[in-house]
Amino acid sequence: MRPRTLRTALATLTAGLAAAGCLTASAPAAASSAPAAASSAPAAVQGRPPANACSSAVSLTGFTDALDKTTYDGAYVGNLSALAPDRRGSLAALSDRSSLFRLDARTLQPRGVVTLADESGAALDSEGLVVDLPTGTYLVSSETEPSVRRYSRTGELLGRLPVPDDLRTAPEGRGRANGSFEGLTLLPGGRTLLASMEYPLDGDPADLVRIQSWQRTPHGGFRPGAQYTYRTDPGLGVAEVTAAPDGHLLVLERGFTAGVGNTVRLQLADRPGRGTVLHKRLLADLADCPALGATAKQPQPNPLLDNFEGMAVTGRSGGRLEVLVVSDDNQNAVQTTRFLRLRVRA
Repeated sequence: MRPRTLRTALATLTAGLAAAGCLTASAPAAASSAPAAASSAPAAVQGRPPANACSSAVSLTGFTDALDKTTYDGAYVGNLSALAPDRRGSLAALSDRSSLFRLDARTLQPRGVVTLADESGAALDSEGLVVDLPTGTYLVSSETEPSVRRYSRTGELLGRLPVPDDLRTAPEGRGRANGSFEGLTLLPGGRTLLASMEYPLDGDPADLVRIQSWQRTPHGGFRPGAQYTYRTDPGLGVAEVTAAPDGHLLVLERGFTAGVGNTVRLQLADRPGRGTVLHKRLLADLADCPALGATAKQPQPNPLLDNFEGMAVTGRSGGRLEVLVVSDDNQNAVQTTRFLRLRVRA
């Protein structure tokens, strides 16, 4: 999402990387010799909340700002809007300025980058990402038209999916400029693709967001399927949607208030397919997470908060999902590229 909507804090580097791949937060750089503030977040014991609890369902393993304001192979490592598990040992991270990075899944350090473009060679406002492992390709959503395009591993444009007319950005449809396809996910089994709108269509209630589905065809393409509705909390939009292994949806809702800061809530929504209305329950408000030494350079309810926009399920530990969340720094001096490791009971 562009800077006009969300501006968040630039923090100093405070994170270390555990050998097992969990991020651990240490004290700020001025006291870097202090012991780590968090090394793990074990599951609750005898009804007690887990260590570093954000809620009874979510705990914070740690965070890192190590990639903030860095470059790799000439590309700015920031503006990150989406994450997706890639081939074994790697993650894909999408910049909304048309760069797609391959990250080491353990260290989160970049290991490769490709540049994406539309049919005319222009840059994308790319927001959602799926690694389609059966075909070895990337599916990327843009909120400009909106669109979902398919790319090869080397960034070659292979085609695009049909989009229902009412979802198109006005005046062609009822979509809001800079507020359409923000999230993208593939349901377990790989046959159903979902794209979530960030904000309501013109004429819809202020809290109603559309989620469009596509069904995989016998030839490996996708055709439009059912459309679902999802109700956001007041004043929030859908920043990301990610399928859990059981088919439920993890939904990241986000908002910003000048002088107050960010609101970021993790919700669990119904499995698509059991009716067109997706109900939800709150897993955690990230303002309730421990700060673990994070700092913010503008008002925030919690200095850990930032413009969190990308999310991926990276594994399972102790009966909980390992979830990685990343913020979009909008290449802005008062925002940061920050990764959070969450452990989620969904």
